Amino acid sequence: MRFRRRRLPDDLVPTFDAFRRVLEELEPAKAELTDVVPGSRLPGKPLDDALRAFVARLDRAVALMPAWRRPELAPVWSACDDGLAAARADASTILDEGREPSGFGDLVGLVEGLLDRLEPFADAEARFEELRRG
Repeated sequence: MRFRRRRLPDDLVPTFDAFRRVLEELEPAKAELTDVVPGSRLPGKPLDDALRAFVARLDRAVALMPAWRRPELAPVWSACDDGLAAARADASTILDEGREPSGFGDLVGLVEGLLDRLEPFADAEARFEELRRG
């Protein structure tokens, strides 16, 4: 038996495409940020470089946000918009203050804190799934 994924209503397809364009900025932004954490074989990327790239991607994501704003998505859209603003503000503050993590745990905590701000986008994806029809 083969299962078909339900489709979004036609009027929501452009909205979902606009949402995906935001994600196309966020996913590389998150990858840039996680690259600061050193691995067993490679040192981490410099924090300032990663934060600058993260903020630049978030700026592009913010500019794309209005394209997927719709009444049926209002709560998740607002949460995403707030999360973007908070992540950008936090990253900018860290850059402006020249803050350096005091160790591996502090670095990981800093990265996790910034990424946690973007969690509402998972809720938005779930909301789009709810809006799919048979």
